[in-house]
Amino acid sequence: MIEAIIEANAGHHLAYGDDPFTERCSALFREVFDAPVSTLLAFNGTGANVVGLSTVLGPGEAVICSDWAHINVDETGAPERFLGAKLIDLACPDGKLQPDQIDAVAANLGNQHHVQAGVVSITQSTELGTLYTIDEIGALCERAHAHSMRVHLDGARLANAVAASGGGSALRAMTLEAGVDVVTFGGTKNGLMGAEAVIIADPSRWPAARYLRKQATQLPSKMRFLAAQFNAVLADGLWLDLAMHANAMAADLGRRVIALPGVHLDSAPEVNSVFVRLPPEAIEPLRRWTFFWDWDTSRHQVRWMTSWDTTAEDVDTFIDGAGEILAQCN
Repeated sequence: MIEAIIEANAGHHLAYGDDPFTERCSALFREVFDAPVSTLLAFNGTGANVVGLSTVLGPGEAVICSDWAHINVDETGAPERFLGAKLIDLACPDGKLQPDQIDAVAANLGNQHHVQAGVVSITQSTELGTLYTIDEIGALCERAHAHSMRVHLDGARLANAVAASGGGSALRAMTLEAGVDVVTFGGTKNGLMGAEAVIIADPSRWPAARYLRKQATQLPSKMRFLAAQFNAVLADGLWLDLAMHANAMAADLGRRVIALPGVHLDSAPEVNSVFVRLPPEAIEPLRRWTFFWDWDTSRHQVRWMTSWDTTAEDVDTFIDGAGEILAQCN
């Protein structure tokens, strides 16, 4: 990515995407999705979600999402503030919405005393590290479209989900073919530096999208530096290789943590997140040694993540160090 940025820094190019790097980026996304999609690059995931949702959200409409959704709990209310739209967050113990939940909210459609649900937003992979199957996404899209709702997919870790679902062909299957209308395609969590993409399945339906990106303060003037990073990972499948590696490191970590004293692994990792329950007295000593986030504090659950650059040696070091600290706490 650094090399791609340096290459894009040579010479002069027009601003706001009128450059060969951005043109190449758009072409690569069309190849990856095997469809004439429209690509809008953005600076960060929250901004990309705001752009994507604003593209398909109508006046007076709300967004259905999981109570665990990033747009609901980790974006400081940005979608609600900047879109002026209510989020209808529904209880999803595994982070995954169900079609029947859409039907329950749709019962209020046409009633002027209730906010009108217009968009269903799902996350792939979810904030709980779970995966929607392709059929599950298809069923959600079918149910949403039956109620004239549109579907947004927050794909901050979409690469990890694709890697865990059979590889590159799964990307189109779990997005466009399933019926998703707009995709936030994550880059930052897969090795890129401040580069995300909003992918619009049918650009002819949403001609205002490019203006909404500007309103949302997500239009880069030197767009070639974002585009160059995507070009570096899309051209030869590196985006998928990086995600596969992160997933493999999480699988290794998950296999080995069950031997640590006092650690309970809730489920085998599906992507690159490992959720464990720890002895409460061990959490802070472990966090002082290497930082991680609390997750469900009522259950003493924490989240350990692996990354595109996690090495096998990193996992060894973590297992050894965590084992020593946990042994001292028992």
